[in-house]
Amino acid sequence: MPQYVIAIDQGTTSSRAIVFDHQGNIVSSGQKEHEQIFPKAGWVEHDPMEIWDNTREVIGNALSKANLTRHDIAAVGITNQRETAVVWDKNTGKPVYNAIVWQDTRTQPIVDELAADGGVERFKQQVGLPLATYFSGTKIKWILDNVEGAREKADAGDLLFGNTDSWVTWNLTGGTDGGVHITDVTNASRTLFMDLETLSWDSAILDTFGVPASMMPEIRSSSEVYGKVHSSQLLREVPVAGILGDQQAATFGQAAFEKGGTKNTYGTGNFMIVNTGEEIVHSKNGLLTTVCYKLGDAKPVYALEGAIAVTGSLIQWLRDNLGIINSAPEVEQLAKTVQDNGGVYIVPAFSGLFAPYWRSDARGAIVGLTRFVNKGHIARAALEATAFQTREVLDAANADSGVNMEDLRVDGGMVANDALMQFQADILGIPVIRPKVTETTALGAAYAAGLAVDFWKDTDELAANWSEDKRWEPTMDGAERDRQMRNWKKAVTKTFDWVDEDVN
Repeated sequence: MPQYVIAIDQGTTSSRAIVFDHQGNIVSSGQKEHEQIFPKAGWVEHDPMEIWDNTREVIGNALSKANLTRHDIAAVGITNQRETAVVWDKNTGKPVYNAIVWQDTRTQPIVDELAADGGVERFKQQVGLPLATYFSGTKIKWILDNVEGAREKADAGDLLFGNTDSWVTWNLTGGTDGGVHITDVTNASRTLFMDLETLSWDSAILDTFGVPASMMPEIRSSSEVYGKVHSSQLLREVPVAGILGDQQAATFGQAAFEKGGTKNTYGTGNFMIVNTGEEIVHSKNGLLTTVCYKLGDAKPVYALEGAIAVTGSLIQWLRDNLGIINSAPEVEQLAKTVQDNGGVYIVPAFSGLFAPYWRSDARGAIVGLTRFVNKGHIARAALEATAFQTREVLDAANADSGVNMEDLRVDGGMVANDALMQFQADILGIPVIRPKVTETTALGAAYAAGLAVDFWKDTDELAANWSEDKRWEPTMDGAERDRQMRNWKKAVTKTFDWVDEDVN
């Protein structure tokens, strides 16, 4: 009898495969980064073929490290970078263009054009999202409008669209040889095209964007058997049984199944999700309304989300663009060489600002510079930027829910940084809690797949797996917290109105 579930985590910077046991512990993993392609300022792309090649490689690595075969695996779960759009030819299996990444801002003219009739909240009541470059819909339209021959192929029914979950699933289940073209409700809710109530594509919105319905994947639940891995793959005949967008997967992995359950993931960007149960809550404070998960035939569970574009990628920027650190973990040691930020605030609006501002005209700024400032202050300000942005999203979530959060469960790569987590607790004024298994994104996808094949019986069994690893209590006094937030908000205003017709 299979003893394990494998999760494929197709992320923004890398693809991973992680094998989990019944207690939710990591057995083995494989990981490989893919190229970040920046053709122009504001443009961010990935090569979908590289992603698929890497996915196959990391599956092999994860299995071989633990000396496992397909017979040991009960199911495959998939989680993915959301909103990153892939358009491919269903006959050849080849993308017509690189994947356009969620951080990409090239589609702002499309946003402006669509917002001219009804504003950026034109479709928000139906889909829970404002018009923004962030979401998949404008990226699909850009490809159809700008890639030679794409519009004609799409109209002929030859092109398929998917976020990277759909791309991986289609290839895993056979590609041109009978590959399953699907997505789950969580990914569908990030396109600008899915009606939150009916959980189906809105034909009127598709028509407005000029996107043929034939391109769109079938919308399925987050936990059911979609098909089996193709006979040409290492995991042949293993059921593909769970799909969750990365942030919803992390919420699931954190066992935030109850209404009010909240998690914050620290990755390339930061994403806070608050479970709102079966109720669709429309934010008045700059948050997104999204689907949290749907298990088989059960009713969908909804959520409010605060999306922050740049957190971990700011640390990568310090490493790759400025060269002040050689590896990401070094930022903590560099930050510890100074007692405070020296009056420096970094607002990393590289792709505009997401929640709670939604300002596409913003660009990054480092403010408060004096001759006193050194690279230690810059490193500390970069870490603190993550915590400040999280505080603003938490304030918005508290305002929307009418209930103040008492603590915050955290996960993702940056939660290994003690200095950041302590400052996060200080600036929030509430405890920050890290679970024993911090790979909650992959764990959530594994849980969804395992539930579908009865590897786990219910969410109570999953909740029993969750355990606390470390807790940070706030130590900063209220007056200092208020001063820091006042200065942060002042710094944010300095990023506004930067983009105009001759600056991008």
